[in-house]
Amino acid sequence: MNMKDKLRLFPVAAFTLIMGLVGFAMAIKAAEKQGMIPLEISPLVYMASVVLFIFISLVYLLKIIRHGDQVLAEFNHPIKLQFFPAISISLILIGTASYGQQHASAGLLWSLGSGMHLVFSLIIINEWLHRSSFEIIHSNPSWFIPVVGNILIPIGGVAMAPAEISWFFFSVGLVFWIILFTIIFYRLVFHPPMPGKLLPTIAIFLAPPAVGFLAYVALNGDLDNFGRILYYTALFITMLLLVQAGRLAKLQFSLSMWAYTFPLAAMTIASIKMLELTGARVFLVISYLILMVLVVVIASLVVRTVVAVQRNEICVED
Repeated sequence: MNMKDKLRLFPVAAFTLIMGLVGFAMAIKAAEKQGMIPLEISPLVYMASVVLFIFISLVYLLKIIRHGDQVLAEFNHPIKLQFFPAISISLILIGTASYGQQHASAGLLWSLGSGMHLVFSLIIINEWLHRSSFEIIHSNPSWFIPVVGNILIPIGGVAMAPAEISWFFFSVGLVFWIILFTIIFYRLVFHPPMPGKLLPTIAIFLAPPAVGFLAYVALNGDLDNFGRILYYTALFITMLLLVQAGRLAKLQFSLSMWAYTFPLAAMTIASIKMLELTGARVFLVISYLILMVLVVVIASLVVRTVVAVQRNEICVED
């Protein structure tokens, strides 16, 4: 396959790599602050994520310029459409992760990502409402991606914008998470199983409650019973995913496997936050366990992604 064909088939889902890697950097930073990791390696992971984001963004921009019809085809695809907000989420995460070190650029990136995500959310939800080609089998956990971005915004927004803006995004994300959770759970239980390539997206079930817990605590300023409901919901989903681990491990590699990373990173940070807020040592154990799983998953996916690129298995026809 020549470079032109690879560019034409370069997937918007590649931005999920950035979500996973920046989330990983934030999880490591949270662990470093608690003294769980002796070495300060989070800046290196963060910088690698930024470099990769720039590279993927330039490649996708080139695809927009040279193969706009393929970008439009992705947007019109009932499943690939849901991955476009991964672009804005990547900006939000990079801005949030860099706050405190690069204040001016952090605010700019967060604001750009938040505005872009609002536009994506409006467009995609409008598509859900009016596109007649959608069927129940098209729904899958990747549909949470537009929702997760809204819930994510307040984590950095409490420091970078008026509180009401963060409450707006949190409210939208929380309500639509509940709606989508019902729809997608119904689809998984009562309709044919998802294709193998989409099965890893089941991990995205973990992201809304884990991210929601972090956002709510940031907005509320303390831990209360609603915060506990969000965290323990996320903890149960983590256990449910562990039950699926054997089945998921047997799947053939695809980029969709990066869907494991951001939810695990969010859950790691949420558990460390619970340790900080409660002082209960059980959360230290949970944090260590999930962090170790995250490290193994990230290392495995980096290796498998590099191998897949070398074998020309990434930019291919579905």
